[in-house]
Amino acid sequence: MAQDLIKTLDIPPSSSDKPKRLISYRVANLQGIGMRQRQEDAFSFANVLDVVAMKNKGLLAVVCDGMGGMKDGRLASDNAIEVIRAAYNEFDFERDIFPQLQGAMIRANERVYSLLEGEGGSTAIICLFYNSSLYFASVGDSYLIIKRGHRLYHLNKKHNVLHSVYAQTIRNGSFDPSIARSDDEKDAVTQYLGIDELTDIDGFVRPLPLLDGDVVMACSDGVAGVLSDEVMLQCLSNESPEQMTADLEQNILAATLPYQDNYTALIIKCEY
Repeated sequence: MAQDLIKTLDIPPSSSDKPKRLISYRVANLQGIGMRQRQEDAFSFANVLDVVAMKNKGLLAVVCDGMGGMKDGRLASDNAIEVIRAAYNEFDFERDIFPQLQGAMIRANERVYSLLEGEGGSTAIICLFYNSSLYFASVGDSYLIIKRGHRLYHLNKKHNVLHSVYAQTIRNGSFDPSIARSDDEKDAVTQYLGIDELTDIDGFVRPLPLLDGDVVMACSDGVAGVLSDEVMLQCLSNESPEQMTADLEQNILAATLPYQDNYTALIIKCEY
């Protein structure tokens, strides 16, 4: 999966003859309550202002979207963030990173399930920018997007009924997408933190090398579920992450959706 996407993104081969330059990062965040009664999204950065820690342990960015319609989404998202941060502090960077991201998700799932007994939950995206590469793990229907050049690429898959039905129809030998689209529950989330058994954590086994000018956005569906790729591309083409988040929010508010969900976005711009 990672290698196919790396080819799609036109990543040039590395040269061992050249000294390696480490990517640096500029970040910004956006969060709003939308038309909901309370904010159930949560997010966290680690090592944004600590250059030494960032070099040794990378830059961590996490978005958790507490699930509306279930019990206490804010409790779920806050506790997921707390557990993920604690797990990250124990990472061993001499070992493979993706299994440790998976372990952080599993620990967060156990915490949320123990608190809410399956009656509440949260999506989660964990991004780790380390050694000029992107590692990630995701559960649920939040979004991880990269802008490279003049295009957007969606990096993670959604854990929902629509994609589950797609996968099943392909396994059955059918490629007709209308079967999945006609399902009344197509948007229902199938994997989330707080479920009794977490069986599918998306991510790259091998990291995605980052290039100068890349812009990575981790966001809840209150952002990418509302704005088109064309609008998001325009927003993420601004010069600074602060301008990007301001443009995103302006477009979200301009949509004036009566059911606008909580919205959260973390922007990371990569540059030398």
